[in-house]
Amino acid sequence: MKPAPFAYHRPGSLTEAVATLAGDPGAKVLAGGQSLVPLLSMRLAAPSALVDINALPGLDTIDADESGVTVGALARHADVLASSAVRRVQPLVSLALAHVAHATIRNRGTTVGSLVHADAAAEMPVVLTLLGGSLAVVGPEGRRSIPAVELYVGPLESSVHHDEIAVSAFFPTLAEGAGVAFDEIARRHGDYALVGAAALIEGDSVRVGYLSVADVPTVVDLSGVPEDQLGEAALEHLDPADDIHATADYRAELVRVLTRRVVRSAREFRQAQPSERP
Repeated sequence: MKPAPFAYHRPGSLTEAVATLAGDPGAKVLAGGQSLVPLLSMRLAAPSALVDINALPGLDTIDADESGVTVGALARHADVLASSAVRRVQPLVSLALAHVAHATIRNRGTTVGSLVHADAAAEMPVVLTLLGGSLAVVGPEGRRSIPAVELYVGPLESSVHHDEIAVSAFFPTLAEGAGVAFDEIARRHGDYALVGAAALIEGDSVRVGYLSVADVPTVVDLSGVPEDQLGEAALEHLDPADDIHATADYRAELVRVLTRRVVRSAREFRQAQPSERP
């Protein structure tokens, strides 16, 4: 199937891009296109225009310092994954990116684009939420920062306004002595996960984020929960559902298995020397 007809704009500046987007309520932003283009081809999305931001300067940066990792809107998954600085400052970003789609898609898809797409079955939204990161956007009213906890408001729905363009995402640095882990179960590596989980352990705090088991990325506080009760405690806050890929009962069992697995791995991460970490 071919996309419905649409206008195409390739602005040369962020100001021009915002003005173009604001002038057409039916327009969509095009960055990597790995989520949007398939929707266009299946006519699940029919925007009146695409605003291609790939010509905008300065949006492909990847910066990592003592405060955290900042990823520009045009930074490709593959480049973020390949960054040793990202892996050193916030290894959970790298651990999760290794599970994102397939190499061909990672070469073109953007990390910020995945965050804005707001798919609860995707890896990066739950990582941003678990880490307490944020998304920077620019619109007609200027620049603002959206905390991850306020970003996801429903299935495939974020709090980014129609006339705003996401310009970067920020992932806070991993605290000294903290541990992280990520794992997921998919039919094939790179396919959408049937269930995925990311763990963050800081001091006595144990928090686990889940994908593919709720309408939005969901983080559960499991601090103080005995290891043999972790999965059941997590399921009290989740809503696994049936679909063509898996039953709700199977997803619930994956939650039990993955919760124990990532919490154990995060504890091992804490004990490992930096040279031994993944």
